[in-house]
Amino acid sequence: MTGPDPVSLWRRLADTSVLLDGFHALKHAVRFGAEVPVAVAVDRGAALALAEELAPDVRDTLDALLVQVPESAYASLVPRPHPTAVAALAVRPPRAASLERLAHTPRAAPVVVLDNPRNLGNAGAVIRLAAGFGATGVVTTGTLDPWHPTVVRGGAGLHFATAVERLTVAELPAGPVFALDPEGDDIRGVKLPDDAVLAFGSERSGLSPELRARADHLVSLPMRPQVSSYNLATSVAMTLYHWSLGGTV
Repeated sequence: MTGPDPVSLWRRLADTSVLLDGFHALKHAVRFGAEVPVAVAVDRGAALALAEELAPDVRDTLDALLVQVPESAYASLVPRPHPTAVAALAVRPPRAASLERLAHTPRAAPVVVLDNPRNLGNAGAVIRLAAGFGATGVVTTGTLDPWHPTVVRGGAGLHFATAVERLTVAELPAGPVFALDPEGDDIRGVKLPDDAVLAFGSERSGLSPELRARADHLVSLPMRPQVSSYNLATSVAMTLYHWSLGGTV
């Protein structure tokens, strides 16, 4: 493959691009239409063999994208090397397009809201879940950047399979807000509509006063007494699974 030096191109684009850290993040981003101006691998042949085995649908695209670089060059481009020794940069989807997708009605699937989340890895895991369930999008409130490299790594590149944005509570998409709260109604007796906005509080402090005031319904997940809480991603998974059942159980 000929073209611009990949290391120079990477350094020119890095500050304004999304880091795809590892083979699986690159695979998913390509699969869901990301624009990838540069992709590198320490062992191009091994990366393509992995694609042949795990993602034959994008193997030819990766063949055209991947450039082999020395291990030292690869290590200089990423904060910590990935076991697959593959990395790429992608163009972040336009904010206007994501906002339009979140605001479009009627919706066929809920929007997930993480209210002032604190843990980057948890946010990434939620985005991966939302993509898997076909959720309309994931919105965060507060200071956490949902496109932080650690979040993208945790989401395995599936930011490109759903709409991901940071908004204020006042800017949340329209729709009935179902907020998870230990004092809420048991979710097993509640039908979650397709246009629901599913809100989950901070891992440390729960729902903010602003989100609680916006909520139309408070719902709770079944939990054994004396168990204090579920992991955030687990709570989102349980709630999206309940929605996917299409009714109460």
